[in-house]
Amino acid sequence: MTVTTRVLSVTVPVPDQDRALAFYRDVLGFDVRYDGEPWPGARLVEVVPPGSPVGIVLLPADGDIPVAVRLGTPDAAAAFARVDEAGVDLYNDAPLTVGDGSPMFFFDDPFGNGLVFIEENAE
Repeated sequence: MTVTTRVLSVTVPVPDQDRALAFYRDVLGFDVRYDGEPWPGARLVEVVPPGSPVGIVLLPADGDIPVAVRLGTPDAAAAFARVDEAGVDLYNDAPLTVGDGSPMFFFDDPFGNGLVFIEENAE
């Protein structure tokens, strides 16, 4: 089974999301893919270079949303089971769905780098 299909986005920790957004959008020419609250009080800003499938998520380092590399997977439950069976410490008891989003879960690699698997719909 293919566990990881692609890198969806990487996080850049920023102390000021508005200043970061202005820099990436107005200076570097990135498009805004998303700027909203996946849940009340948690702002997520994602920018992407035109034509690139991989985005950059601009997040406060101490916020509620994990600073992580976001990875696509065809089946979050199967990926969760595989990571769990490998003895990885998971931050979730099972894949979770925020709002009307896709199932996802958060964990660290062996070196403490944050990773999130997000289930992608088959195209």
